[in-house]
Amino acid sequence: MSYDFDWVDAFSDVVFGGNGCAVVHGGADLPDAVCMAYVRETSLVECTFTGPSDVADVRVRYFLASREIPFAGHPTVATVMALRARGLVTDGPLTLETQAGVIPVEVTGDHVKMTQIAPTFGPTVPADIVAAVGGIAPDDIVGQPQVVSTGLPFCVTVLKDRATLERLKFDVDALRRFSIFLGQPDTDMMEPFWVTLSGATDHGDTFSRLLLAPPSPPEDAFTGSATGAMAAYLWAQGMIPEPAFVAEQGHGMGRPGRGSVKVLGARDAITGVEVSGQGALVMSGKAFLS
Repeated sequence: MSYDFDWVDAFSDVVFGGNGCAVVHGGADLPDAVCMAYVRETSLVECTFTGPSDVADVRVRYFLASREIPFAGHPTVATVMALRARGLVTDGPLTLETQAGVIPVEVTGDHVKMTQIAPTFGPTVPADIVAAVGGIAPDDIVGQPQVVSTGLPFCVTVLKDRATLERLKFDVDALRRFSIFLGQPDTDMMEPFWVTLSGATDHGDTFSRLLLAPPSPPEDAFTGSATGAMAAYLWAQGMIPEPAFVAEQGHGMGRPGRGSVKVLGARDAITGVEVSGQGALVMSGKAFLS
């Protein structure tokens, strides 16, 4: 069967920036194996598959090359921009059914604002275990790394400076030890999300990286779900003075991305996180899937 698809670069206002995602319209009922094979075929980190919903305006399924995940940030921006490009949604409020719950979205031109769910603060991880995953020293880490989720879990890890962020080197064996500490069955999980409290440019307030384990590509260009988790962590820990800021990621890959972030609620009573960004349509066509 053939399915319409759109390839959108999310958290960028131009093509070849931010993070790409292929959106397969009407593909939500495809078998998992086909969805994962499609992701591998595109060489993207994630792709989405849409369909009708009984509880929201649109159902969205999110896939990595290795498995389905409950939610992802940059594919949400990409999905909504793809729907808008085809005239399937218009400016205004929109709801998406995801495995993480119903996600409210606001569409304004090429801007998409999603409200991620209230954070879940999970276990802390010793600095030496996390540092080893990135090939850095424990004292390069500021504060206590912690697993946080606003729909998808990440181990938020604050680094002391941009130079440390730029010299991260992924260690798969250390990731296995990290996984064992967290009680994960294998390394097919959400890796540490590394962040510094200064932007990649004069327009940003934070700069982040996400290094990935196979079979995904080696690095993610902009991670919207991790940005939400990171924002909740920074606000709850008192590491940022205001709940609203600009997050940057992907600049070292030549794919600069930018998102506007706002944590909702008091530091000790966060109710959600708004993450918004632009999207640029790269290509459209037919995917022949069976």
